[in-house]
Amino acid sequence: MRRTTKGRLIGVIAGSGVTENFDIGRQKVVSTPFGRAPVFVQPKGDYVVVPRHGVAHATPPHGINYRANIAALEQLGVREIIATSAVGSMNREFGVGQVGLADQFLDFTKARQATFFEKEVIHTDMTHPYSERLNRQLISSAEKSGLRVRPGLVYVCAEGPRFETPAEIRMYRALGGDVVGMTGVPEVVLANEKGLEYASVLIATNWAAGMQARVSQEEVFRVMKGLGNTVKRLIDTTVGALRGERN
Repeated sequence: MRRTTKGRLIGVIAGSGVTENFDIGRQKVVSTPFGRAPVFVQPKGDYVVVPRHGVAHATPPHGINYRANIAALEQLGVREIIATSAVGSMNREFGVGQVGLADQFLDFTKARQATFFEKEVIHTDMTHPYSERLNRQLISSAEKSGLRVRPGLVYVCAEGPRFETPAEIRMYRALGGDVVGMTGVPEVVLANEKGLEYASVLIATNWAAGMQARVSQEEVFRVMKGLGNTVKRLIDTTVGALRGERN
């Protein structure tokens, strides 16, 4: 199992509805071979935040420079990443407003730069794409604060930016999917290619298409606004525990 060393930064990739809960005052732009990525060092200096969609939430899922974001975190010395994602739930036991952790993924993206190895024959093991150690720490931190976190979810990544059709959701459910989102892949793949530990905190903002009357962007933002600070506190507690583990 990979271990980290004292003094390393922890990376947080903040998705919709979570970014604004972090201090994004101290911006550092990191130049990588794949482009530039803005990161924000938190006041205590113990972790850095990458706003996945940009500070103004202006970059759509298919337009995010995932490679630059992951490369930037690696260049800063990050070895552990905690990401957040708003998702639609396809699992009746994982309701709107609940928080969970990804364990596996199904990739239905179509046109993204999904690897660092474009000119090499490198096949990265994806048996355990999400860090079991980080997931255990997130669960432990949640329990201490009275937050229930559901582990073991299968994340389906759709291309977007449109929402899915009810027929697609029926297919995803038949394949074993629990939640659907638009940003988790290739992010998790790229982190694994770099040898970084990666965990994905999933926030159910709505029932998937066909499981409620309609799906709207406004609903997603409304639910996330209510949960964003809770997720931020979970990350703060987890970061503190991880840093204490190193000392």
